[in-house]
Amino acid sequence: MRPSSSKLTFHKMHGLGNDFVIVDARQHAVTMTDELVRALANRRTGIGCDQLIQLEPSQEADFAMRIFNADGSEVEACGNAARCVTQLVGHEAQIATTGGTISGTPDDTGATLDMGEPRFDWDTIPLAYAMDTTNMPVRWEELTNPIAVNIGNPHVIFFVEDTASVDLARLGPIVENDPLFPERINVNVATVESDGSITLRVWERGTGLTRACGTGACATTVAAVRRKLVSGRETTVHLPGGDLAISWEPGQEVRMTGPAAHVFTGEIELDDFL
Repeated sequence: MRPSSSKLTFHKMHGLGNDFVIVDARQHAVTMTDELVRALANRRTGIGCDQLIQLEPSQEADFAMRIFNADGSEVEACGNAARCVTQLVGHEAQIATTGGTISGTPDDTGATLDMGEPRFDWDTIPLAYAMDTTNMPVRWEELTNPIAVNIGNPHVIFFVEDTASVDLARLGPIVENDPLFPERINVNVATVESDGSITLRVWERGTGLTRACGTGACATTVAAVRRKLVSGRETTVHLPGGDLAISWEPGQEVRMTGPAAHVFTGEIELDDFL
């Protein structure tokens, strides 16, 4: 059902340039179709965003967060969005997603999240068939021997000498849509720097090249720890939009700290987009 009024209030926020339209539907339900998501996310004729986030009531947590990509597809988790939502509500919260429950604590500039424990089994990524997810015997041109991690949503990580040299705009959609990944996949190319930090670029499933991906930074840090490339106690991940601090040790939850920014609050007539 839709609210009795066709007016819809929204918040525009971003985490390191990964931008969101956030709709609070905890009091008044909003039916978010893929067509409506695409219309709102359109940067020329809509509000414009990488993802649309809808807050809903939850019996298991303080509230639920649904995540829709700009193409209308619904996905399981988004770390940058979770930081923005935590900053928006302004208090410590348990946030239910279809990828698991996230704990968020706001601060003056952003939030810290406990993202849960990563998953590594081939059928939890998921892959189409069994293989070692720590050193996958597959390649797409120069992208070879990746590692797969599920951090609430699926990621494949390639460690390369220079992230800038990879034509991710071309290779990203090829990997994303390969039959090996029945639910498609987020594609990360990463370089471990001499100081132990990680430089990362991400092709995000259903969105494309993005300035930042929180779950990608988490998954890549986990992958680097598993490959013994970093210690994991606290790793700085450099993304095109800025830096995130990620920490993880085997058997523990992944912890992420980073900024979130409120851009503006607006109101639209839903009928204009239906």
